[in-house]
Amino acid sequence: MLGTRRCALLLLSFCLALLPMPALQAAERPVLRVLAWPGYADPDVVQGFEQRHKVRVEVTQIDSDTALWQRMSANGGRDFDVFAVNTAELQRYIDGGMALPVDPAAIANIRRQLPRFRQVEAIPGLLRGGQVYGIPYTYAEMGLIYDRSQFVVPPDSLRALWDPALHGRVLAYNGGTHNFSLAMLSLGSEQPFALASGDWRPAVERLIELRRNVLGFYTQPEESVEVFRRHRVALMLANYGRQQLRLLRAAGADVGYVIPREGALAWLDCWVVASGVRDRRLVEAWLDYMLEPAVSDLLVSRQGLGSTIAEAAENRPQDQLRWLVAVEDYARRERLWARVISGDRLHRVLAP
Repeated sequence: MLGTRRCALLLLSFCLALLPMPALQAAERPVLRVLAWPGYADPDVVQGFEQRHKVRVEVTQIDSDTALWQRMSANGGRDFDVFAVNTAELQRYIDGGMALPVDPAAIANIRRQLPRFRQVEAIPGLLRGGQVYGIPYTYAEMGLIYDRSQFVVPPDSLRALWDPALHGRVLAYNGGTHNFSLAMLSLGSEQPFALASGDWRPAVERLIELRRNVLGFYTQPEESVEVFRRHRVALMLANYGRQQLRLLRAAGADVGYVIPREGALAWLDCWVVASGVRDRRLVEAWLDYMLEPAVSDLLVSRQGLGSTIAEAAENRPQDQLRWLVAVEDYARRERLWARVISGDRLHRVLAP
């Protein structure tokens, strides 16, 4: 038995000796497991972090909220150290025990963030029991994109989407959840994410009016660009915000962008500590690194997304962003929206 063990050790030593030194060093490095959206952790960004901290980063990408939930819930969040999720979704990860509080004091670059992103108590969904669960990273607001040649004065209100003078020249997004919130904002509501019993009828009426005024509804940003240019659309609700603005300008369109005076629906993605975290200090280093200007600026230049440390050129100090939160009844919104878009009249849309 002793001879067998000695032979095994000698064989292992021989095999290790054959490995190049960089391979040995890589194998010994701590590993940071990141779950994120495309563009949040590009290879050059990851490489910079790995070199600085002498670690290895494993990035797993997801492309939908559903996929994110499936990856995190498969093993109770223990397969990852850190993940990115929007504030409207964050609470269910906390409820599921898959997200842990983070200490903002341990992340020096938070001081670089714009004031509205440092005021975490004003952002719905970031706090639970007085503790911070997410570090704001990037965002996109649903502003208005307009064809400069068709407006003497830029539009400044969501109500422009319903303007009869623009009939057939308006493009909107095909999504029931957001569109009910949009309708409520256009009606002056301060609670667009929580419809009361008396709100459903006027919201549906408003959406039927929108359906009758628009050219159509799009789903993907590339689709919206093609339709906008082909049909000389005058005004579009930009569900993907500046990503669509960037695509249109790259295609040669002379367009402007505004945040409506009622405010703009906006999603905010945050970095969150996963329940499977193995090294909190390493995760805090990652969060701090993500807020460095050279890294955060790539969200703007490559992805057309918003940076939490630098104001976008089109923003104004008085602009309001209404961060998405979980709505009162997702299924009902989507069910009624399907009826609206199919062309049903009011009584049929509201039927049980």
